[in-house]
Amino acid sequence: MRLTKEQAAQNRRDILEAAGRLFRERGFEGVGIADLMKAAGFTHGGFYNHFPSKQALAAEMCSEAFQRSNSKLAEELEQAPDEALRGFVEHYLSPEHRDDPAQGCTLAALAADTGRQPQEVQESVAKGLEEVIQLIAANLTQALPEPRTAGKTSPRERAIQLMSEVVGGLILARAVAAANPEFSDEILEANLRKLIK
Repeated sequence: MRLTKEQAAQNRRDILEAAGRLFRERGFEGVGIADLMKAAGFTHGGFYNHFPSKQALAAEMCSEAFQRSNSKLAEELEQAPDEALRGFVEHYLSPEHRDDPAQGCTLAALAADTGRQPQEVQESVAKGLEEVIQLIAANLTQALPEPRTAGKTSPRERAIQLMSEVVGGLILARAVAAANPEFSDEILEANLRKLIK
């Protein structure tokens, strides 16, 4: 039985959603096509009807994940810039975000893996990261305390620093969470205090 265009599009979305969840949870190399398709509810052979390669899927998944999260952040920033930026940092550095990489930020879950991926995956991540940095830079106001060197740094530099600190803090907190939960919490709190408290 032939699939309708709508059903084929939905199947593709289901595969992308499963890929996002599994890649964030296990890393790009920790997920095979068979496992991915099973998680999406399809057979292994159907993969190539939707994507030419696993790398093409990874690039599209990253692009879609950034588009979704950046659109949400842009909408929140438009409504209440100060509150949205503070909320973004507080959520990013929360124990809930740390403990659920499968549903969390693609960048924090896959940053280290991305450096080992082909250019098409790196380009997708670079584009999404550039967009979030532009969003944050355009909305840096009284929401976050200005560092002592603020007069010497541009909003773009501050946005890059902010993203580096939240992503790095979350990655470090995840790295020690099972072995030393108190230390993991301390990493989150230290970064949170520096950025918004």
